Amino acid sequence: MKILIFGLPGSGKTTLAKELAYHFCVPHHNADFYRTLHNDWDFSERGRWRQLERMVQQKGILDFIAPRQEMRDIVKADFTIWMDTIKESKYEDTNQLFEVPHYLDIDYRVEKWIDINQLHKCLADFSPGTTDILNFLKLHFRKLLK
Repeated sequence: MKILIFGLPGSGKTTLAKELAYHFCVPHHNADFYRTLHNDWDFSERGRWRQLERMVQQKGILDFIAPRQEMRDIVKADFTIWMDTIKESKYEDTNQLFEVPHYLDIDYRVEKWIDINQLHKCLADFSPGTTDILNFLKLHFRKLLK
């Protein structure tokens, strides 16, 4: 299973990914962790593709910018969340590169940060073994966006 949480730097990807990973007891794969692990902070075109190659091999919750639709398609996520909480980051090159997804290519768009207490209440209803994670997200995640 792959859940892709993507968006501009500073949009809240990692905060949401950590919460979901904790509550669902699944691995959380953060792009900055892999950049640190490989000592690869190259944000050139080539460097971004290398990063994608690392992330696409993972399962669980994938937390990274994924700036282009082509990259998001390669991930083949089972569920996608676009963190659209900011209109631009402090990194102009990433702002220029980021392609706004088509609504048919995402499961959820988060336009305003979710209250952490609301998130915890929603996730508390998850019962492993009775509901799988993807079905739970499809049924309950929308509640958080209202």
